[in-house]
Amino acid sequence: MKILLPLALLAATPALADVTTTPIAGTELDVSATGIATRTPDLMVINAGVVTQANKAGEAMRANAAAMTTTEAALKRAGVADRDIQTQSINLQPQYRYGDNVPPVLTGYQASNRVSVRLRDLNNAGSVLDALVAAGANQIDGPTLSVDRPESALDEARAKALAIARTRAELYAKAAGLRVRRIVRISESDGAPPVVRPMMMSRAKAADATPVEAGEQELTVTLSVVFELN
Repeated sequence: MKILLPLALLAATPALADVTTTPIAGTELDVSATGIATRTPDLMVINAGVVTQANKAGEAMRANAAAMTTTEAALKRAGVADRDIQTQSINLQPQYRYGDNVPPVLTGYQASNRVSVRLRDLNNAGSVLDALVAAGANQIDGPTLSVDRPESALDEARAKALAIARTRAELYAKAAGLRVRRIVRISESDGAPPVVRPMMMSRAKAADATPVEAGEQELTVTLSVVFELN
């Protein structure tokens, strides 16, 4: 019986052939290696919010909206762009007073509004935090520090990982009385979470500003490399 393949499948066949690996004639060696590149973080994310309380739900929400408007205006005056301010949550919850063997008593309502703030100028981060508090923010947590554009650092880590894998392959081959013929396959796995290490920054700070240290961040890439030895 003759089987006819669709033209679309036939057209895709050469592309499939491009990724087909030539069978290994010698000894297969699997090596895992991790490359590390370090950078100083240049992006900080914090969460800031306002919590207000009132006897009535509407009053709590109105007070919260006014306080949050003032807080966001302070962020913008401090140089934070609109695109770097994003609402994370808005909540309104009843508040109760509890006692032994008595029903809960409604005492009022609590409203909260939280935003995520990206700070791209870490030299100014402490001043921004202080401006938030001065404007009425009574909830601040974070920060999360990261590298805004990590591509070059990750490529550096990839190159280091491959060099480490090659060195290890040469070591194993020499010990076994063989030589490295070629790389058969390379696969990349997710690296470890970025590690931020404390590091003093050589920058001036206002004497009364909240201190913020950027530290040093490690970006890692782990490769699994298959070599052919003969």
